[in-house]
Amino acid sequence: MSEGIRGGFSLAYRVLSGFEETGRARRGYFVEGLGAAQFATGATVDRLRSFAREPDSEHEPAAITLAATDPANAYGAALAWPPAAVIEGADDLKRGHRPGRKAGALVVLVDGELALYVERGGKTMLTFAETERGMTAAAHSLAAAIRRSGGRLRVERVNGDFVIGTTLGEALVEAGFSVTPQGLRLRG
Repeated sequence: MSEGIRGGFSLAYRVLSGFEETGRARRGYFVEGLGAAQFATGATVDRLRSFAREPDSEHEPAAITLAATDPANAYGAALAWPPAAVIEGADDLKRGHRPGRKAGALVVLVDGELALYVERGGKTMLTFAETERGMTAAAHSLAAAIRRSGGRLRVERVNGDFVIGTTLGEALVEAGFSVTPQGLRLRG
């Protein structure tokens, strides 16, 4: 920054506070984990509220598959990866399988929350979904992404366990994966 030029967050904060005082912006805690100095327009706040749902509602979960390095994936950048305690069968984490923004890895977000982490090459996965519906939505999103790309994926282990017979394994079979002696396979 050049000397003599005013700027930085303190100046922006004063301007945004002025907007708040005149009713052109609202101050709030809109994005969890990003600090309290957040401002948005009224229309933006209303739009955010429209996405809020009761956790036990019967809505159809919305899932999206992204590259782990995609800027749209906030995990590992703006948001910390969920703690290992959330993951069933966290023994796999002790053996070096940890989520990260790694080239070739995939994440599946369900209703904006991390549900599935697919290691590069897909042989191992980590699950974060807390409901069976979330796991099913994640599996269908992953299968659709593999089909669209024309690629293929072979899954051997989920949270350190052999994939066949797990909740995710059943969801992947329902989504179109085939059972093989090595695990589950899908060809796009």
